[in-house]
Amino acid sequence: MIKEELNDREKNILRYVIQQFILTATPVGSRYITKKYNVGLSPASVRNIMSDLEESGFIDHPHTSAGRVPTDKGYRFYVDSLMDIQKINNSEKGFINKSLEPNINETDEMLRITSILLSSITNQLACVLYPKLDTGILEKLQIVNLSSTKILIIITIRSGLVKTITLELTSDIKISQIESVQRLLNERLSGLTFAEIRSSFVERFKDVKLEHKPVIRLFVDSLDKIFKNIKQTDKVFIAGTKNIIKQPEFEDPQRFQSVIELIEDRDIIIHILEKYGDAASDQVYISIGKENEIEELKEYSFISKDYMLGDVSGTLGIIGPKRMEYSKVVAIVDYIAKMLTEVVTYSTVK
Repeated sequence: MIKEELNDREKNILRYVIQQFILTATPVGSRYITKKYNVGLSPASVRNIMSDLEESGFIDHPHTSAGRVPTDKGYRFYVDSLMDIQKINNSEKGFINKSLEPNINETDEMLRITSILLSSITNQLACVLYPKLDTGILEKLQIVNLSSTKILIIITIRSGLVKTITLELTSDIKISQIESVQRLLNERLSGLTFAEIRSSFVERFKDVKLEHKPVIRLFVDSLDKIFKNIKQTDKVFIAGTKNIIKQPEFEDPQRFQSVIELIEDRDIIIHILEKYGDAASDQVYISIGKENEIEELKEYSFISKDYMLGDVSGTLGIIGPKRMEYSKVVAIVDYIAKMLTEVVTYSTVK
């Protein structure tokens, strides 16, 4: 019968096995535990406790070694009940704060820097997904005449994000028409979310004057293109490939190939971030090994948190071996998500 509750001795031994395995990536033996940690038990007693933990599914016994390694269940118990979240030291905080300075005006550059920060501090694969725009509130819309057959639409979202779209015209439109349509669009759409604009645009402009109809018709035909999420495959920032492949797990050629395939398939990473975004609200989300429904992620752990850019939210996260330093990674993910939110808020309102 599998025991779900652990006594204090079992908790301590499980903690030491996991902490040591995280450090060394090699199976942990009972004799090593008694030498390394002041457990007040003989190697034989520790071995018996480890056998009980193995029977209960918290650790496993590789065939090629006398030591034990954590299982997905063991890692889950560790992060839920045994782990103490590390405090971020002052030098790391200073590095993060300096890197995410409020004067970075380009959202893309801010998110790119965030992915590099996450990876450099955790030594794992870092991913930052661009915010979902459906909840973004339109602040203003500008139309720029590029040529007789082409216009540029500049959309400013209340959070400070800017989206640009180029549209081809089927007939010549006068500049005076463009200016009047621009005023009309702002009068009727400013303050609405992208989702509200898409669902109500036709109704809001059914009474427009004849002279405005060519441009309005162009907007109707391009609603999804103008007022929909940015194509996400262009808006996921990934950093840290060289960090993750240095991990001992990927000395095995098969595992090395699997992580390279994961990194190269941006759609999988986007799916992971979208699937688990909002999963824990304001909390850091942790998914370990087989807990992941996505097949390509079953040999990894995923740690993520949402960040806010004004009215819209995105997700940032870490993908790495199950043998990752959870106490540190959780603290870093949490802190950087909060800092990113604060920096963008400051930049928007200053």
